[in-house]
Amino acid sequence: MSSQISPLAGKPAPDSILVNIPRLMTAYFTGKPDPKIPTQRVSFGTSGHRGSSLSNSFNEHHILAISQAICLYRAKAGITGPLFIGIDTHALSEAALASALEVFAANRVEVMIDQDGGYTPTPVISHAILTYNHGRKTDLADGVVITPSHNPPEDGGFKYNPPNGGPADTDVTTWIQNRANDFLEAKMEGVHRIAYEQALKSPHVHKYDYITPYVADLGNVVDMAAIRESGVKIGIDPLGVAAVHYWKPIIERYGINATVVSEEVDPTFRFMTADWDGKIRMDCSSPYAMARLIGLRDKFDVAFANDTDADRHGIVTSTAGLMNPNHYLSAAIAYLFNHRAGWSREAGVGITLVSSAMIERVANMLGRKFVEMPVGFKWFVDGLSNGTLGFCGEESAGASFLRMDAGAWSTDKDGIILGLLAAEITAKTKLNPSQIYAQLTEKLGTPFYARIDVAADPEQKALLKKVSAEQLDYLKELGGQPVRAKLTKAPGNDVAFGGIKITAQDGWFAVRPSGTENVYKIYAESFISANHLRQIQQEAQQVVSTLFEKAKA
Repeated sequence: MSSQISPLAGKPAPDSILVNIPRLMTAYFTGKPDPKIPTQRVSFGTSGHRGSSLSNSFNEHHILAISQAICLYRAKAGITGPLFIGIDTHALSEAALASALEVFAANRVEVMIDQDGGYTPTPVISHAILTYNHGRKTDLADGVVITPSHNPPEDGGFKYNPPNGGPADTDVTTWIQNRANDFLEAKMEGVHRIAYEQALKSPHVHKYDYITPYVADLGNVVDMAAIRESGVKIGIDPLGVAAVHYWKPIIERYGINATVVSEEVDPTFRFMTADWDGKIRMDCSSPYAMARLIGLRDKFDVAFANDTDADRHGIVTSTAGLMNPNHYLSAAIAYLFNHRAGWSREAGVGITLVSSAMIERVANMLGRKFVEMPVGFKWFVDGLSNGTLGFCGEESAGASFLRMDAGAWSTDKDGIILGLLAAEITAKTKLNPSQIYAQLTEKLGTPFYARIDVAADPEQKALLKKVSAEQLDYLKELGGQPVRAKLTKAPGNDVAFGGIKITAQDGWFAVRPSGTENVYKIYAESFISANHLRQIQQEAQQVVSTLFEKAKA
């Protein structure tokens, strides 16, 4: 987060910052991306292709091209089962679904759409894929989620999940991306499509009940009976996102004492409070975007919200307000590995390497294997699939964990079960997750963690991506302590993470260039003090400045 906080932050969004929906939708259908302009090409980051029709980076041609590329990839990979597809509540998602269906139906792909024309969270698509493929070796299913995650209302996103249910690996997304750009360069020659009305009537497009099987299965991953019997008071703010119509069935089926504070859905998201930079962003880990639910904290024992595709979580407790994502991950891990008898003693903890070192201390306390991976949930798919990782999480408030019987629940992040887990923790321990975390700090120390964004041009970002450990040989101390490690590859899989991480006994920092903005991110942590954290941040910026200066020499 930048240090420049907007005066609009945490306040109801004024009309002046609302997106013009008619203009946005017109641009989707009339804008024609120019593949010669890099920002208008298809580009799959860690979470699929994202952009806005207003900048010609998310238009009809992008979606037609990506969809045709996915059809070709399915044929190449021998994927012949159904394709589960879902959308979030961003305005562009509905239009992108129509475009995708025109192509999928023309290519005779069996597509499963929500039976009520509703919204479908990312974890529900992952769960549907895994459920369908369980026990199968042929005719496997895959999926598409149309979402830009918590990005502003003018954005759109399109991501592909292969038969393993999780985010596609880089080799898959690169192949799809390159073929899609080929179609853009060929002015869409080779893209097969039929009219939308014809697609809806096609024998290849099927209406599917996503809600019932997912809701019915929740008791196998979260102790819903304990939540019900305890009577713990739960507050839920859907933030107008894809899970909005899932909470009523969950509450009714399990009889939990939960209140949904708002069911409003509006493509402008005018009901949101502005984020730190004055923009509307459905970021459930931001105290500015979560101001409404934080203001209601005294009414509930625990409360939570999700981002737009419900793969992330924001936990609010009556005693501490909005929890830092790292704090909740620590508490959740400490709880789960002591309350899941069906999990293997060998099941470990998987975490992104820019997450708090507190999580490593918790894993060590539990006697569990600790695995640090690059940023991106795709790196945790295998561990969740084979049960070698019981819990996997990211510092950006995304996580998933195994079923009670140690089977895979979802291989993508699931903000719904992480919210319900907060209620289970409160029900079973009589302590909310903030109080559990406070107990951990008494045993393991109190970390001071922060992320800051620093402006960088594309050349500087490219340099950071390619830096080697040898370039940092001169660095002997960090925060007054000997340097323990200089990393450019994640310890968990020896894959380059596109940045650097320097560790000492009581502190560390990592630097990564942003994939979407002209900034680089400095993640830093100290187990000594806030002043020590600032010292580490200053040293991190000096390290980066030195790299830039040497590159110019």
